[in-house]
Amino acid sequence: MSLDREPPMLHDLNPTGRFSDRAADYVKYRPCYPEGAVAAMLAHLGDPVRLRAADVGAGTGISARQLAERGVHVFAVEPNHAMREAATPHTGVEWRDGSAEATGLEDASVDLVLAAQAFHTFLAEQALAEFRRILKPHGRLAIMWDGRDPADPLTRDYVEAIHAVNGEHPAELREFDPAVVNAAGHFTPARPETFEHAQELDRDGLIGRATSASYVPREGKSYATLVRLLAELYERHRDAHGQVRMKYLTQLFLATAR
Repeated sequence: MSLDREPPMLHDLNPTGRFSDRAADYVKYRPCYPEGAVAAMLAHLGDPVRLRAADVGAGTGISARQLAERGVHVFAVEPNHAMREAATPHTGVEWRDGSAEATGLEDASVDLVLAAQAFHTFLAEQALAEFRRILKPHGRLAIMWDGRDPADPLTRDYVEAIHAVNGEHPAELREFDPAVVNAAGHFTPARPETFEHAQELDRDGLIGRATSASYVPREGKSYATLVRLLAELYERHRDAHGQVRMKYLTQLFLATAR
């Protein structure tokens, strides 16, 4: 990461619409989250069947369905119509057209607010005030994302292939500062937890995982180059069953509403 330039704010890079042409790839190729992380965000909140959660920036509902599978009633808040339409339905997930800064949910209506793979696109101060508004007293905020494991050879080669055709995009440059969570006084300091996670992919899955990112080319010479590079690294790393293993370090930050 360059120290002499500040990457643009992702909220200025069309966070609502930039995944519209990637929804199908997102559904097919994005990984879920480790069950240990889901368990940690629900720990000590009581019977999951009695809990209500808001998954804000829910995308196609990956994390929302994981919560719902544990019995939680989830309001999946997502401003992108294409992403909502691509979501696999679940009886425990209720979809809402809303944003992090204006969810449309009632005051003190949820026990948990989750931002999975999305917090970096929010206007943090406004979003945190909105999260505090919809949370019940002493409700929980969870901020989570799957980060690539730089120690894994395949994952490192995958990142290099994307950078070869696209450079280092602001979505990768911007880091999360946990101090922002309690800066406005709405929440206790966020405490971190890390979970190892992996995703099994075949050749098409490896390419699809790359093109599910909004900043990765899907046509033209850059796309052809990316496909060639990913096919080469697939051949270097695949196992006897034709699979490669992408490794992640899932970061989870938990805070409590004041």
